[in-house]
Amino acid sequence: MRVTVLGTGAMGAGVAGSLLREGHEVTVWNRSADRAAPLADRGATVATSPADAVERAEVVLLTLFDTDAVVDVLERAAGAAPSDSVWVQASTIGVDGTATVVQLAEQHGITLVEAMMLGTKAPAEQGKLTMLAAGPGELLDRVTPVLDAVGAKTVRAGDHVGDGTALKLAANAWIASITAATGQSLAIAAALGLDPDLFLQAIEGSASDSAYAHTKGAAMIARTFPAQFALDGLRKDIGLITDAARTAGVSTTLLEALDRVYADASAAGHGADDIAAVGTAF
Repeated sequence: MRVTVLGTGAMGAGVAGSLLREGHEVTVWNRSADRAAPLADRGATVATSPADAVERAEVVLLTLFDTDAVVDVLERAAGAAPSDSVWVQASTIGVDGTATVVQLAEQHGITLVEAMMLGTKAPAEQGKLTMLAAGPGELLDRVTPVLDAVGAKTVRAGDHVGDGTALKLAANAWIASITAATGQSLAIAAALGLDPDLFLQAIEGSASDSAYAHTKGAAMIARTFPAQFALDGLRKDIGLITDAARTAGVSTTLLEALDRVYADASAAGHGADDIAAVGTAF
């Protein structure tokens, strides 16, 4: 398919690479052109504006940082794409942000679905994300070749754009919690005179085991944090999750504690590092 990727940060660039590997015709655009340029060597067309990027697209993927970025790019590109294009909102922008984008899409006559990306930089590059999709079934069927190229599986969260966002917020609350909890347990073990790796050995193969704890725990023990999921990006998501939980009447006690511990790690200079750097806060 002819696919346009608007936003080539860590996730967008990985997604574009996976699409190219699977034989799709890919056009990319990024606000900072140097972030998109390397994809030209892999066969992508690098556009100079969002409008130019979407003019032939069958599918448009929005892989941007926040609501303001999505709104800005959508408004700049609206009207330039073919009328039968399907736009796939894949940015984590929360409940309110998603409602804003849905309203804007309706105003511009844009056909919109969503497919939240559950995973980090490496799975994006490998085409092994889990896609949390939502929207009318016939539209999701049309974009299935694109979702299959970037994801190992697709979970259809519902028929309405926003259902995928709700599932992504729930999933990222788990990611934030388990990563911080891993850091806390390693710190407790070390502070009590043990090799912290003993904690990972203790849970290995048990009902409480988690592959994620081992991945992030190894980084914490080594104190090396190359970004797969930037800590400040997860801090942004924690804010979105907290807002949604509070509005829905769910206790935010744990989310507020998570916000504090990730903020401490960010204040210590780890905002651009991987979320495993939250371990330093303990």
